[in-house]
Amino acid sequence: MRRRDALRLLAGGAAAAALRPTWSAAATQPDDFFLFIHAGGGWDVTLWADPRNQRRGLIEPASPGNTDTGGLEHWKPAGDSFEIVTAAGSSLALGPAIGKLFDLRDRLAIINGIAMNTVSHEDGTAYSTTGRHRSGGASAAPSIDVVIASELGAAQLMPDIAVRWPSAFVGDRLDRRSVPLRVGTVDAATRSFERSPEFLDATDRGAITALLTDEARGLAGRARQPDAVDRIASQHQALPALIGGDFTRAFSPRRLQAAYPEFDTHGLLGDPVVAAPFAIEAFRRNVARCVGFGLGGFDTHTANQRAHARRLQELFGVIAAIVRRLDATPHPTRHGTRLSERTHLLVVSEFCRTPQLNPAGGRDHYPNNSALVISPRFRPGVHGKTDPDQLLPVGVRRFADGVRPIAPPDLLATFVAAFGIDPRRYLRDGEVVRELLA
Repeated sequence: MRRRDALRLLAGGAAAAALRPTWSAAATQPDDFFLFIHAGGGWDVTLWADPRNQRRGLIEPASPGNTDTGGLEHWKPAGDSFEIVTAAGSSLALGPAIGKLFDLRDRLAIINGIAMNTVSHEDGTAYSTTGRHRSGGASAAPSIDVVIASELGAAQLMPDIAVRWPSAFVGDRLDRRSVPLRVGTVDAATRSFERSPEFLDATDRGAITALLTDEARGLAGRARQPDAVDRIASQHQALPALIGGDFTRAFSPRRLQAAYPEFDTHGLLGDPVVAAPFAIEAFRRNVARCVGFGLGGFDTHTANQRAHARRLQELFGVIAAIVRRLDATPHPTRHGTRLSERTHLLVVSEFCRTPQLNPAGGRDHYPNNSALVISPRFRPGVHGKTDPDQLLPVGVRRFADGVRPIAPPDLLATFVAAFGIDPRRYLRDGEVVRELLA
């Protein structure tokens, strides 16, 4: 029997059934929303996800001597260090910087011991969000938000908005409508909704839109991907009918701060916090599928523990406020459903900090990491682990290439598979970690 015929028989037999992927595009309705947060700079996981409070090996734990403990809600001294935060009847152990997110601990899926294999900010960021190390100084694969937007949100007015989120549109399998709107501030995004009445009225703008649409359709006839041009033209046609005075004003930073007072903070994280209410408002109005934003300031090397814990506590306070607001907000298209039941959060950083202090009293880059997922599709609890001495990742399960730690491609593959997307369409590496899924 020729090899081709043998393969054909295998494809129709039991072996093919065993290899058939379990995900299906029908598993997810097109009314889920996705929020991605980047803790820029490299966070200290000992202060929240993977606490160590005793000196062992290279570990120099946070203590009143190297940490500004004032204002930390869960700081409890244990000798010259801190007491690990736990709850009765729960095996979850968290560090003192967890803040208000501790009250939502039953909804947290924490992945520890993520092997980064890099201590470069740019490379670690790309690896966390695309599953590939950078190549030639550029991202080698699409970021997780672009993949989700292309598969599940291309028909939205704004499939993907990135406010200081490291979004990467790479590859020829992506729907061109999912090109992210990348901006440095929320105000830059909201200005795109504004239409000045000073020189053009609605009739003029409609005529210009019609002219540009006709020109786009003419170009589509000569384009390599004419359907992409047609789809983008349909998005532009829908925009004038949607935006108006109320819509534009609703997304102004001043209005967002007034409507969402729990995010009115100018603390250690600064003004980018306004991206959180922007995301909730975009989901509530059903105009965006994915929103990503960055909250940074975690890359400090000199006495960085002085403010690092409070900065982390503020980050987790923002996340807790997001979840509570989603709990209180009806879903825009599903009657009787809360927005939190169909919204999925992924929080990443590029690496963690060293377990030992440097001569300047700070912590440096370290090739270990943690990630946080809050989603009904993920099983709450702590997954993955590190060794007791140096906080390096250890193997926790057998992958196709042997026993090894979880790596960013595995987490990203698991995330997209949870929503019916075949990871192999976009990810070169990574395996679905089924035990993470609910």
